[in-house]
Amino acid sequence: MEKTYRIPVLLLVIALFLTPVIPSTFAKSRPSPKKWQAQHIFSRRDSGINKELERMTLEEKVGQMIIAQTESRYNSSGDAAYLQLQRLVREGKVGGIMFMKGDAFNAAMMANQFQSLAPRPLMMSADMERGLAMRLSGATEFPPNMALAATGDPKLAYGMAKAIAAEARTAGIHQSYSPNVDLNINPANPVINTRSFGDNVPLAVTMANAMIEGLQTNGIVATAKHFPGHGDVTVDSHIALPVLNADRQRLYSYELKPFKSAIDNGIVSIMTGHLAVPGVTGTMEPASVSKTIVTGLLRNELGFQGLIITDAMNMKALYNGNNVAEMSVRAIQAGNDLLLFSPDPELAHAAIAGAVRSGQISEAQINDSVRRILLVKKWLKLEDDRLVDLNRLRNHISPASHRELAGDIAARSITVVKQDPRHLPLRNIGASGRLLNIILQDKSNQETGREYTERLNREFPATTVRIDPKTDSLSYAATLAAARNADALLISSYVQVFSGSGTLRLSERQQQFIHTLAASVPESKPIVFISFGTPYLISAFPEIRTAICTYSSSRESEEYAIRLLKGELKPQGYLPVSLSGLTPRTIQRP
Repeated sequence: MEKTYRIPVLLLVIALFLTPVIPSTFAKSRPSPKKWQAQHIFSRRDSGINKELERMTLEEKVGQMIIAQTESRYNSSGDAAYLQLQRLVREGKVGGIMFMKGDAFNAAMMANQFQSLAPRPLMMSADMERGLAMRLSGATEFPPNMALAATGDPKLAYGMAKAIAAEARTAGIHQSYSPNVDLNINPANPVINTRSFGDNVPLAVTMANAMIEGLQTNGIVATAKHFPGHGDVTVDSHIALPVLNADRQRLYSYELKPFKSAIDNGIVSIMTGHLAVPGVTGTMEPASVSKTIVTGLLRNELGFQGLIITDAMNMKALYNGNNVAEMSVRAIQAGNDLLLFSPDPELAHAAIAGAVRSGQISEAQINDSVRRILLVKKWLKLEDDRLVDLNRLRNHISPASHRELAGDIAARSITVVKQDPRHLPLRNIGASGRLLNIILQDKSNQETGREYTERLNREFPATTVRIDPKTDSLSYAATLAAARNADALLISSYVQVFSGSGTLRLSERQQQFIHTLAASVPESKPIVFISFGTPYLISAFPEIRTAICTYSSSRESEEYAIRLLKGELKPQGYLPVSLSGLTPRTIQRP
């Protein structure tokens, strides 16, 4: 019979300390003597920085507020975009650069080159939610936040952040656009999903704060995102404008809690999201360009003293192809200190400087932002340590200890969401057994799960078929026939998230096939569903009695899933989100 887990909810005790529901209960952040915390960094009175501000022209000040982007690959002298970025750096029209896809060695080499051209130190950055490998090959790839949360161990979160910080500084990077503290309460969220720590407030707060401390105590600026919360939307902001249907009461009782905790914990930077919150602003204005949200809510009500940075300015929730100048000015007027990934950094620079000269933006506001930026750069010691040693990359960019840590997180995160004790492990499937492995995917790609399939076949062995959106009727019929003759069935899902429409990315035919398959086999025959991605998919098939989630399709996750099937791995993960019709095991604090 199906086994359910009912463990007392110990985290409710913690939650009692995190339940303010009205703005008046959020007090100002208390000063802290810890040197890595924002309360220390931004409360300092630095006469040197004040003198530097006095010497800077308006153009130089505005330049500090713009973060450009570049691919992390060697660029020839004939690359127009690369040459333009070199010029903007040399002229002081950008204050930092975000690295996109490429490799670690090229990124470090380019970081040194840009730093040598810049009149003032640049703050280099990258999106490192899953480690530096998210952007740069050669670095360590870690599991996503939801997997980390499934371990329930903040020590692992701190260790992962410390490892990311070490690799980032080795490559010349100073700021990570992480952690993602959005509470993914909406299963249909197409853009956050496993990037979130889940929907449990105390758990998300605990894991996020451990990562913040791990990053900042090791010399990397942490960035909580996407303010005021991107977890309860059904639209991808890269494509269109999402809407968060929440009023102030709801925000304070839920979405804002991880952000407020991050502020109290001393986070240096917060990223504003491109999403409308009409229940607060009364309009469909994106939060990232709303003074009500950025200055009113984040800066004044929550008392955040640190750097406020926009999400990428090229996203279609904000950018329509010809509004760079308008959106750049509005973002600064709203209260952002830094503009990230403008489609045209030079145009953004000119527009902001022009807005100051015309009185649309006060130079006092610009000075406040640039003072914060310079304070962070001084804390990072960039003036004394601009360049990195390229000879250190080989041994320090992905050491064995970091890879072992990533594997440990993957192993400890694997979650048995529900289980029929007769079906797991697959004890009766040996060399003579007949295991049918059905790879369920939302894209037609023959490489998906290839190494996993080879390993699975060596262990059991198994016959593998693929069910994708292009599967024809004959293949469906043949798969059902094979299922009737198999001794056990394994559905290996490589669907990462739900679609923006709020429905599964699986086609109706694929979904119906899984329902038909489950109904066509006796309860005694093992049928196991493994999600190498989103856990929400599991609740779509309630008739399947045994389900596992790895939260990731990495090689390590695939390997540990097979070990679990064989009975060689004891599952330790706990579901960090609520699933319809299921009672998840509750994470108990280590």
